[in-house]
Amino acid sequence: MATESPIPPTPSLLTWARKESGFGVDRIAKRLKIAEERLLAWESGARHPTLKQIEALAHLFHRPLGVFFLPQPPSLPPLAAEYRRLPGVRPGEESPEFRLAVRQMLTRRENGLNLMGELGEPVPEFGLRAYVHEHPAEVGARLRAAMGVDVETQCTWPDGWRAWNTWRSAVERLGVLVFQFARVEVAEVRGLALLKSPLPVAAINSKEIPEAKLYTLFHEIVHLMLAAGREESPASEERRPAAEWSKVERFAEAAASHALIPEAALQARARDVARHDETWTINRVQHLASKFRVTPKAMATRLRISRFLTRDEYERWCSEWDAHVKSLPPRRGGIATPAQEALSRAGRPFTQLVLEALSTNRITSVDASRHLDLKFEHFEKLRLLIGGCA
Repeated sequence: MATESPIPPTPSLLTWARKESGFGVDRIAKRLKIAEERLLAWESGARHPTLKQIEALAHLFHRPLGVFFLPQPPSLPPLAAEYRRLPGVRPGEESPEFRLAVRQMLTRRENGLNLMGELGEPVPEFGLRAYVHEHPAEVGARLRAAMGVDVETQCTWPDGWRAWNTWRSAVERLGVLVFQFARVEVAEVRGLALLKSPLPVAAINSKEIPEAKLYTLFHEIVHLMLAAGREESPASEERRPAAEWSKVERFAEAAASHALIPEAALQARARDVARHDETWTINRVQHLASKFRVTPKAMATRLRISRFLTRDEYERWCSEWDAHVKSLPPRRGGIATPAQEALSRAGRPFTQLVLEALSTNRITSVDASRHLDLKFEHFEKLRLLIGGCA
């Protein structure tokens, strides 16, 4: 019975691809159902994998098959040179899922710029700036004014999905690509910003509920504003100590909170409880949060910032809220179609660019499918979703 012959890839490319993808030897060996010693032998050149095994590695690492036969590894900047500093994520120690998500979003942004060039469309300029010496309320007001959504409109939205879609569109009009990523645990990353110019990126973990995504989105936009004001650098370049960086994080949290819930609007809706000296119970905070379509936790944080809650009261409320959440049954998400998932991941501006380039024969159907990570058979439904554009 014939067996497949070993194929000699470049050993250093096998090591490079594994480390760049964030995988340990044990995890790869388990996925390929081989001994760790054999994988290490491949990487040293003492043994060679078969073609099927190389194809399996290419699929796992999301790399072209040909990359394993290059004479030497490509020279790429470290991944942490692209995204903002994230609490709890050490540069160079990102999970494979997180590393893949960042790579995919960087590629999507680059494709977007290329498509704009092909179509002769101007690249929007993100013009908002923020500085840490400012009051967070001023930054929040400036951000909200730029998005052009008033409180009265915000309070009429019927649910969190309407709020998420409306705010996302408003952010995209500022010259920011808003992407969503999946398969990354919320405990690792809720959201991130790619500090690129032009066309910076705000990315949100799709596992979050709509109301939670909103706060994360605003938080990331404040970080983009700080980066535009040269107050912040990518993770690999940040040298501030933890205590100083915590101040930056608190600034971004407060500015995002003021943007979502302006002070005057909060005072108008919260003063009745304060006037009657009533306790901010879980139900009262939930009710107020529903008015603005934010999470109760975000509303409690906002109440603390505006001193409706003392720090002790806030911490006590958070403990009660965490216990309440644990007592609830697991949330069940709806089932989205492939076209809906593609639009959710890539956002309307990028999706429209791809469809317009496809309709004008600037790219092929294969290119379009790759850009949106969507089988071509679903493209007609995708066109209908975005209103027949392109």
